[in-house]
Amino acid sequence: MKKDVVAGLGEIGLPIYKIISRNFPVYGYDIDKKLTPNNPKKFENYSVRFIHICIPYNKLFLPNVLKLNKRFLPESIVIHSTIKPKTTQNLQKKLSIPIIYSATRGVHKRMASDLKRYTKFFALDNKIKNSTLISKNYVNLLKKCGIKTKKISNPTTLELSKIICDTSYYGWLINYAQISQIIALKHKVDYDEMWSFSNEIHKFLGNRPKMFPGYIGGHCVIPNLELMNDSSLNQINKINECFKNQKETSGKK
Repeated sequence: MKKDVVAGLGEIGLPIYKIISRNFPVYGYDIDKKLTPNNPKKFENYSVRFIHICIPYNKLFLPNVLKLNKRFLPESIVIHSTIKPKTTQNLQKKLSIPIIYSATRGVHKRMASDLKRYTKFFALDNKIKNSTLISKNYVNLLKKCGIKTKKISNPTTLELSKIICDTSYYGWLINYAQISQIIALKHKVDYDEMWSFSNEIHKFLGNRPKMFPGYIGGHCVIPNLELMNDSSLNQINKINECFKNQKETSGKK
């Protein structure tokens, strides 16, 4: 018999663990033992099919994944975390087993349902031994869990997609709302009334979304900018801080 291991039982890992556990043997692992949902000896004689990496990215990410690989000896590693581009490629150079990158989409508070709402994109190096079989096994695993999949050409494209086409894009949209709110305040006009002009345009063309002009907090949009360290994308954080300062200044008047 085989089992899966989910490493990192936070906002992404725990929902993934719960979904897999309804269909397959799975062991949840976290450095915080209070978060571990089952007995370490449960399924201990089962070999590991996939280890699902759901730990946050930091400078120790690669060595931590290598330690997990050494501990659990899986047939393949699946990274669900948002990571710095080229991370999958760099990890693959150190290991002979296939490394899958499978970016996660969804809102944390409803991640369990969003995992089934969105197609789970994934990618791996097709030149690695057993990559075809591992791809098939991953697709079948998620299919039985009620999750749709789509394989794309390479991990780096998907690593960039998660940051550029998801979190950073969302940040830019909020930035424009922030800028338009600052302008509305400067001219003493109502933000919502001003934006009502674009409602029908967005209805018919779908390219004038109105966003709420709030400060960007949380641990996705701004932290993910650090993974890119791109001067253009860093404008998102600069505009965000400018908006915060403008709001604080306006509030003191």
